[in-house]
Amino acid sequence: MATVEAPAKTRARISAKTFRTDNWRKYPYVTFIFFTAWVVYATVRAMWGGAFYVPEYNYLTPFYSPCVNEACRSVTLDGVTGSAAHFGTFVPATVPFFIPYALVSLPFLLLFRLTCYYYRKAYYRSFWASPQACAVREPHAKYTGETRFPLIGQNLHRYFWLIAGVISVINTYDAILAFKGKDGGFGVGLGSLILLANVVLLWLYTLSCHSCRHVMGGRLKNFSKHPVRYRLWTWVSKINAQHGTYALITLGSLVVADFYVMLVAGDIINDFRFFN
Repeated sequence: MATVEAPAKTRARISAKTFRTDNWRKYPYVTFIFFTAWVVYATVRAMWGGAFYVPEYNYLTPFYSPCVNEACRSVTLDGVTGSAAHFGTFVPATVPFFIPYALVSLPFLLLFRLTCYYYRKAYYRSFWASPQACAVREPHAKYTGETRFPLIGQNLHRYFWLIAGVISVINTYDAILAFKGKDGGFGVGLGSLILLANVVLLWLYTLSCHSCRHVMGGRLKNFSKHPVRYRLWTWVSKINAQHGTYALITLGSLVVADFYVMLVAGDIINDFRFFN
């Protein structure tokens, strides 16, 4: 008769934090510095209340879109006056500085990124050390996952994705308006191309989202009966593999677009024009 060994009573007691020999601390530390620097810059610019619009060429920074503050109705630069309030305003110009001009969009865009699967991994490891890396001991005594407040709110990501899609449409509209010439007709400047590139990258990030992939092909039992959704699901699946890359690139493209508009709107540099 075969003998049956008794199960181990306790787990192995390992005092070492990890047996990994590679530089596993690099990712959380670099991510912490990068994210902190970006949040500081974005917060300062969102609350700045100035240097956000170039009326001559319709350059509106994405950090202020849609601009719903009364101050957006009339912006003057170098003798040219224009309106950045493309969708109307409802916030008086006298509100405190900590209420951003893009009051409608910024909270939802922040929540969309905070609940994003890639960003969860990034800030869980770099800010919460939960854990800092794979095969590294969890520093917290208790783990409840995303089943309790506030992390249970991560399940709202699919709804924030829908709102982010609408905001991407607004950003696209802003980019189209940015192709304005000196005579009021069609024109192309460096700012036009920067805002266009930013919108393209934002769409790639938004459409490569896991929620988008589920909407395209989720709950289908037979792809052959849904050829259109199958093609969309196939395309989204391809860019979904680079979702984390787009998540990082768009942080950079947002800063580049905002910084360039700030320089032109602040009359620090002149827009480089290619046509008209």
